[in-house]
Amino acid sequence: MSHGKRKEIYKYEAPWTVYAMNWSVRPDKRFRLALGSFVEEYNNKVQLVGLEEESSEFVCRNTFDHPYPTTKIMWIPDTKGVYPDLLATSGDYLRIWRVGETDTRLECLLNNNKNSDFCAPLHLFRLERSTSSIDTTCTIWGLETGQVLGRVNLVSGHVKTQLIAHDKEVYDIAFSRAGGGRDMFASVGADGSVRMFDLRHLEHSTIIYEDPQHHPLLRLCWNKQDPNYLATMAMDGMEVVILDVRVPCTPVARLNNHRACVNGIAWAPHSSCHICTAADDHQALIWDIQQMPRAIEDPILAYTAEGEINNVQWASTQPDWISICYNNCLEILRV
Repeated sequence: MSHGKRKEIYKYEAPWTVYAMNWSVRPDKRFRLALGSFVEEYNNKVQLVGLEEESSEFVCRNTFDHPYPTTKIMWIPDTKGVYPDLLATSGDYLRIWRVGETDTRLECLLNNNKNSDFCAPLHLFRLERSTSSIDTTCTIWGLETGQVLGRVNLVSGHVKTQLIAHDKEVYDIAFSRAGGGRDMFASVGADGSVRMFDLRHLEHSTIIYEDPQHHPLLRLCWNKQDPNYLATMAMDGMEVVILDVRVPCTPVARLNNHRACVNGIAWAPHSSCHICTAADDHQALIWDIQQMPRAIEDPILAYTAEGEINNVQWASTQPDWISICYNNCLEILRV
C-alpha cells in the first residue's frame, strides 16, 4: 500500500468474530462503518464504529442486538445526507434500522414468506431494496421514508417484485448502475449460473455465465463505473472471474493469484479498471484489468493481514480507503 503523511492502516478489534461490514456514505460520517458479529447462536450484535481522526483511534459509537449473524450490512446510499440515517441488515429477515446519535432502533422488518412457519436465511442483498433467499427467489422491495417537512414518519416497505431467479438457491444479487441503477440486476446461486434481469421485462432472463463444473457461485459484484463488467467467484474457488455482458459465457479475465479460497470482491468506486479481491490466504490484492482481454498476470498491490480475510469493502465516497475484516479485527487501508 502507498505511503503518505498520515497513517496508512487503522485497526479496530471487536469483541467477537467480524463477518458483515460496510462503510457509511453520508458526507458527515466519513470514517463510520457498521460491523456484524458472527456467533453461531441466536444472539448476535451489530456495532457502529467511527475513526477519531485527531486521535487515530476507532471508537464504538453504538451496539445493538441482532437475531442470528448478519449476512450483509448496507447503509442507505444517501451521499447528500437528506434522508433518515438508515441501515439495512440481512439474516433471517431483511431489517431496516434507524440510526440515532446515541441509539439504533428497528424501523421495519421485511418478510415476504407469509405461508411458512420457518424463515429461510437471506444470504445477501444489494442497495437497501432486494433480498436473495434459499428458496430460489429474489424479492425487490420498495422503501418509503415517510419524510415530510417538519416531521419524519416511520419507514415502511412493500414488495415491488418477487421472481423465481434460479433453479437452486440464490446467493447474491447486484444492481447495475446502467440506466440510473434502478432496473438492471444480476444474481448468482447454487446452480452455478450468473443471470441478468430487467425489472421492466421480467418474463425472461439472460444467462451470461455458467461455471464449467457447476460449482455454486457465491458472490457477484458489478463494476461501479462501467456496467458492462461484473465479477463473480465460486464456492471454495481460488480465482475471480471477470465477465463482459456483451460477450456472454466467456470470461474476459481470470484473477487467480490467491492460494486459498476467495471470500470477497470489491470494485473501485472511481475507476473502471481496478478491483480488490480478498481470500483465506490472508491476502488483499488490487488488480489493474486495463489490459483485458490479455491475461492479467499479477496484482499491482498486495496486503497481508494477520488472518483469513472474510470480507472486503472499498469506500464509495473515499476511494483512497479499503476495509477488510479477519478474525475479530477490522482494518482500513489507504491505497
